[in-house]
Amino acid sequence: MTRPIGWLAAGMLCIAGPAHAADAAFLQSLAGNWAGKGTVKVESGSKPISINCKFASDATDTSLSFNGKCTGYVVFSRAIGADVKTDGKTYTGVYTGSRTGPAGLRGKRADNALILAIRWAKEVNGDRAAQLRLEKVANNRMRLTTTDKDPATGKNVVITEINLNRS
Repeated sequence: MTRPIGWLAAGMLCIAGPAHAADAAFLQSLAGNWAGKGTVKVESGSKPISINCKFASDATDTSLSFNGKCTGYVVFSRAIGADVKTDGKTYTGVYTGSRTGPAGLRGKRADNALILAIRWAKEVNGDRAAQLRLEKVANNRMRLTTTDKDPATGKNVVITEINLNRS
């Protein structure tokens, strides 16, 4: 079964809804144009593929629109986006761009990161669950990481890691 989780990490968030002041500042800090490189695995046991990604994001106090595209080799590319809202405690929403269909997102903010559980529309790597972490690592840098359980070992493995710089 192919692995759409990597594409989710590449693309993430359109956030809308009421947010606390700290959430508003965090969301606004992610606005702008982003570009970077990383790796994605098509399946949990496969070799990583190098990818290049570009994203544009717009933000207000209560929303972040984060959409873009990642390309691997010169053979494939994928557009990615998501809609997520927060009530100040929990982030919920839907990711679009997966080959399995829309995926549910639910999680929270922890310091400089959003940690979101992913619920795929269909089974991927033996289940429908994975995790996405969008982390602001510096003023002009962010990292997107997805992890999933390897069905062969039962251990969590990194499926995608993308390091982005404000461009």
